[in-house]
Amino acid sequence: MKTHTLYEFPLNERIRVFIRLEQLLLQHDHFMSGSTIFDKRASVSVLLDILMIFSRSDLKSELLKELDRHSKILGQIARSQAVDAEKLDKILTDLNIISKKLYQANGKIGINVMESDLFQSISQRSSIPGGTCSFDLPAFHYWLEQDNSNQADDLLHWTKPFVDIRKAINLILDFIRQSSIPTSELAESGFFQLSLDNTQPYQLLMISIEKTLPCFAEISGGKHRFTIRFMKPSADNNRPSQFSQDVAFSLTRCLL
Repeated sequence: MKTHTLYEFPLNERIRVFIRLEQLLLQHDHFMSGSTIFDKRASVSVLLDILMIFSRSDLKSELLKELDRHSKILGQIARSQAVDAEKLDKILTDLNIISKKLYQANGKIGINVMESDLFQSISQRSSIPGGTCSFDLPAFHYWLEQDNSNQADDLLHWTKPFVDIRKAINLILDFIRQSSIPTSELAESGFFQLSLDNTQPYQLLMISIEKTLPCFAEISGGKHRFTIRFMKPSADNNRPSQFSQDVAFSLTRCLL
């Protein structure tokens, strides 16, 4: 059973987008495994969010830059005698394989899915509360009423363009999250602030606190400095207030 709650705070836009996609893809997995019409509705809704992210940024280019950066860093580490050469070679091989697959992918990722009449219709109606009812989108209603196996095949086909992207994101985020050793810190009266060396490529902050503490971590800042306020939820739906007690927590400044 989990004894701690983990909060993450990306320190640049690239990692922010990667984590958002990671979460959406995990949500999509969850709903795809369900068997009800509402599971399939939710999986399509999440897929539309994923496609929206792809339409707003050149994600393939961003991933290739990050994979190339990681390959160079790991190549430098490989020259050290204090590393597991076999494990590092496998990681570098995985990075190269994913990079080649992304380079070979033609056009914008997921564009074929968005060119589908069904997806365009769902996308247009999704901005309206309840806008994808059966009387609004009979074609979508028809699809939702098909056998689970047919729907699963369609969903796998629609998500196929994201398989290599997902592998790349998982590799990158795993590297970043495991790149640094956590430190034990104390937020006095629920407040903690720290400056960062802006010559170092910090990517992500990870804050872990005991699940039993009646507060949550509210993080703000950037590559120069960050602030953590531990906030206590209000019982009467008012704004949360800063926790008045000292909070012991674990801090990881991910640097890679």
